[in-house]
Amino acid sequence: MSRCLHLEHTQEQKVLDEPLVSYTMKHSWKITAVLMLMFLAAQLIGLFVISSYNTPLKIGNQTVNEVPYGMAPPEVDAVPGLSSIIFSFVLAVAIIFLLMKFKAATFLRLWFFFVVVIAIGIVINLVLIKISPSLSLNKLDFSLFQLSYSELISFILALPLAYSKVFRRDILIHNISELLIYPGISVVFVPILNIWTVIVLLVLISAYDIYAVWHSGIMQKMAKYQINELKFFAGFFVPYIRREDRLRLEKIKSQKLRVKEKQRKASRIKVNLAILGGGDVIFPLITAGVVMLRWGLLPALMITLGATIALSLLLYFSEKGKFYPAMPFITAGCLAGLGVGWLMI
Repeated sequence: MSRCLHLEHTQEQKVLDEPLVSYTMKHSWKITAVLMLMFLAAQLIGLFVISSYNTPLKIGNQTVNEVPYGMAPPEVDAVPGLSSIIFSFVLAVAIIFLLMKFKAATFLRLWFFFVVVIAIGIVINLVLIKISPSLSLNKLDFSLFQLSYSELISFILALPLAYSKVFRRDILIHNISELLIYPGISVVFVPILNIWTVIVLLVLISAYDIYAVWHSGIMQKMAKYQINELKFFAGFFVPYIRREDRLRLEKIKSQKLRVKEKQRKASRIKVNLAILGGGDVIFPLITAGVVMLRWGLLPALMITLGATIALSLLLYFSEKGKFYPAMPFITAGCLAGLGVGWLMI
């Protein structure tokens, strides 16, 4: 779901501390451009990662670029693969709501932290193998498992990024890590799908998004809980202050007032938070990845182009104060790109 949040707090606080007052969906051109550039960057990085892990790199008779941490997808038919993804998605949503009900914020943070470490580690591992393939050959034996040097180094490098994202709430680190998380996750699911099953997946996710946004409000509840309680969000976000509010803030700073009085006045300044949910990023990436492995890079880029155009149009025409499920629009763009890609093969 694509949306923008209005947050209200003192200028001295971090953006995610004590947030969430009201919603809006209308951003400036600059903010929209930043969101779209991050979306597009994640798609292109993801295609590179998927292609690299699915193009065998051998030293002697050993393949050195297998997906690490035991996350290599099994050899399964596409239909069972689709069922596994749907089951995992439903189970994850159910677990999240159950934990939300029991206010298990610490457990959710730790769970999310683990997922982030593995996803980022998968991408960093690829970079290390590209630099030095031999790092994947040498293994370290632990009591229950083995890790190659590249896996161990990747895991260590991913830890501070994941910690900063989940527990420190640094805006820059958050968005940089998001660029790596979705490629890392998608490389696990792409090989177990085909063209038809990914189309079915897009349709089902779009139907769920419509229900979750316009009928049940599940998406809004999850977004509020993540931002207010967990202090992180699974997706891109860009905080900004509108020009008129920025001028008000500068005027308050220039006034000769006590600190508490300045904070009181500054607390009335609204900080907007433009958000693009993680599902809106990863599902078009998975679709493009599936098409790339079956039809080639150029048809896959048509998927990326179609999704980017569709999301751009949604952000442009969306109205302030309204919620919109992004996946139906992104799915339409993906299917249009799929049609163009089919004509190219």
